[in-house]
Amino acid sequence: MKQILWIVFVLATEMAIAQVPKEEWKSIYRETAPKINNLKHTRLNAAFNFEKSQVIGSAWLTLQPHFYPTDSLQLDAKGMEIKQVALVRNNNNLPLKYQYDGKQIRIQLNKTYSKKETYTVFVSYIAKPDELEAKGSAAITDAKGLYFINPTGADKDKPTQIWTQGETEATSVWIPTIDKPNQRCTQEFNLTVPAKFVSLSNGKLTRQQVHGNGTRTDQWVMNQPHAPYLFFIGVGDYAVVKDSYKGKEVSYYVEKEYEKVARKIFGLTPEMMQFFEQKLGIAYPWNKYSQIVGRDYVSGAMENTTATLHQESAQQDARQLTDGNEWESTIAHELFHQWFGDLVTAESWSNLTVNESFANYSELLWSEYKYGKDAAAYDNAKDMQAYLGSKSSAGKDLVRFYYESQEDMFDLVSYQKGGRILHMLRNYVGDEAFFTALHQYLTQYRFSNGSAHKLRLAFEAVTGKDLNWFFNQWYFNHGHPKLEITYEYDAAAQLATVIMKQTQGTNLFKLLVSIDVYEGASKKRYQVWLNNKLDSFHFPAATKPSLITADPDRILLAEKKENKTLEAYAHQLKYGKHFGDRMEAVEAAAGKTSDPVALDILLDALNDPFFRIRIKALNGLEQAAINAASLQKIEILAAKDPSRLVKAAAIDVLGKQRNPAYQTLFLQSIEDSSYSVAGAALEALSLIDSSTAYATALKLSKTPTRGKLNNTISMVIAAFGDETSYDYIAGNFKKMPLSTEKFTAMFTFSECLNKVKDATKFKEGIDLIVAFRESIPKDSKPQTDPYINNLVLKALATSKESKGLQELADYVKSRMAQ
Repeated sequence: MKQILWIVFVLATEMAIAQVPKEEWKSIYRETAPKINNLKHTRLNAAFNFEKSQVIGSAWLTLQPHFYPTDSLQLDAKGMEIKQVALVRNNNNLPLKYQYDGKQIRIQLNKTYSKKETYTVFVSYIAKPDELEAKGSAAITDAKGLYFINPTGADKDKPTQIWTQGETEATSVWIPTIDKPNQRCTQEFNLTVPAKFVSLSNGKLTRQQVHGNGTRTDQWVMNQPHAPYLFFIGVGDYAVVKDSYKGKEVSYYVEKEYEKVARKIFGLTPEMMQFFEQKLGIAYPWNKYSQIVGRDYVSGAMENTTATLHQESAQQDARQLTDGNEWESTIAHELFHQWFGDLVTAESWSNLTVNESFANYSELLWSEYKYGKDAAAYDNAKDMQAYLGSKSSAGKDLVRFYYESQEDMFDLVSYQKGGRILHMLRNYVGDEAFFTALHQYLTQYRFSNGSAHKLRLAFEAVTGKDLNWFFNQWYFNHGHPKLEITYEYDAAAQLATVIMKQTQGTNLFKLLVSIDVYEGASKKRYQVWLNNKLDSFHFPAATKPSLITADPDRILLAEKKENKTLEAYAHQLKYGKHFGDRMEAVEAAAGKTSDPVALDILLDALNDPFFRIRIKALNGLEQAAINAASLQKIEILAAKDPSRLVKAAAIDVLGKQRNPAYQTLFLQSIEDSSYSVAGAALEALSLIDSSTAYATALKLSKTPTRGKLNNTISMVIAAFGDETSYDYIAGNFKKMPLSTEKFTAMFTFSECLNKVKDATKFKEGIDLIVAFRESIPKDSKPQTDPYINNLVLKALATSKESKGLQELADYVKSRMAQ
């Protein structure tokens, strides 16, 4: 599962389906689900009533007692209409007694079965997912299990689709099962769908039968066991673009307008499969790998076995892809789950880290392989800051046996923090031992369940080291170190001293720390252990070191405060080889451009080989007083930098100069194939020639655009147009999926609404903003609601009152309170 991460406001958070009374959950131990009966095989015959958004299903479940004899069976089946429950014997159905409470079927079997016996239960039912009340989370914003998208075709701008989302325990909304992560079975799904559509499910498509009534039945067979939450059904009018890897089908299901760019989006998948195989020493374990895109998907992406589902944001057009494939890390994340999550599945949601932390870390592994160490270090720093920026996350253990709902586990701790912990573990044991241990873990528990304890044992078996200390402080505890780092030099004693103080209050951490001591361009590395609240380390130095850096490779998951000068940061930028050295120097200089040392740091960073550093330096220069020579340097970046994102950032800086001499550059750049470059240029043009910018935006609004250009068109039209711009801006806002981009677009939309006097349109616009506010996951609302309620809704109400439009102001106030 890949989250939608609200980076600006630290929002990767929680879900809530089966909650318990407030605070009572703190005393409820979340054990691994007991096994009374084990699923062995699931056969499903399913047809779909698009008019009613229902599934007409017949399921045959083959089971076996786990150990103790049993005469009963309990199946999860949420919100269904149960038609029949029977035991299958000699191809006949023997009716069984059962009780159904709307959530579970409790079945009395015909006899007591032993652990050596298997039996098959038949259930005929109608699934009604749209009638089920189910709450979601930040990772998964809804929990209906199966979704009919535009089922009657009423929305002409949206395709008709069906897709499922089983994690955590929502597969049982559309098929009776034992909906726990420690169950596994093989499956056969026979899906009767409109003949004009294609279908996708787990495993291989083995047979298709066309019927005379405009339907077709597709048979999908999965011969390797996997968990019920990974069951998948997808149906729709897709183009299927096929690749292969070692003779196995690799396919991409996209809406037909994206058929030509499907390989540009997903085409690195075979190379990823090869890379992960090589790192893990285990071949891709399944018989095919498909990826499908779903409209209105309730998450970022989901690793259904052999059939990953992606949010519609994955579908980027050719112009978007010139800026880079923003979905590439998600593709790697979900693919890695086919090993960590699907082949070996967390035995309980408490142990979610052995699924999600690994998938998160795979993004860094892929970046490191494909784009180099700087790219990997950037990913590491980004995810580290996402976790460190969340105060609530510091109080949560990585492995949690107490939570309100299992969906609470899908957060910054299981993903971003867990990935950083794996990075520290890799650094401690070394690459060879790290990947050998992963190989042993996957081999030992393949087609079974894993846990943090099992992971520790695998690492201990490989390394010969007792790792309880590491797992106890990072997996079974919470928080992180907060380090105050002081650098001193004693000329008389010729000693450099590094003083490191842990200030987090509780939970002292045992930490292996590298320290680099520089003499000019050369450096010497030392390694030390932190074991106390205050540790001091002394190093021989004939002269005062040019620079001392603790944790130079930025391995530690920690907040750090250091007493470095700008001169030290300048040396760090020049001689530090790690991405973190250079980025840290640029960040220290940003906002201090009145200091010539800081300004020089930013200008020097414009020559950095990594585009992210160049962008950060340009961002730091936006408000600076820049001389002609430096501006010329920025002009060259705007015109010739190989990164389109750097070009866009350079144009942003030039735009802030408000110099009419740049108008030709901006007009030319608006024609760039990159949406980011074109959007930056249009915004820059609006700062020097608003009438030309407005006319250009109106012209561009009549052509398909996306990304930054689309947002900037709306911004310029809202700023310089009148209320006639409402239809265009509202339409754009309405079409956008739940994302941080939509959050940003909301402020442009509110500027447009401020000019709208038509009561019907204004109220419709307010309803769109309120609907967006309510779609944001509950744990994110403390960060987002104040912005929406105060900076948008309250501001609009005040503005309408000042203009004498009391009806409109009152409507806003009424919607604020809801």
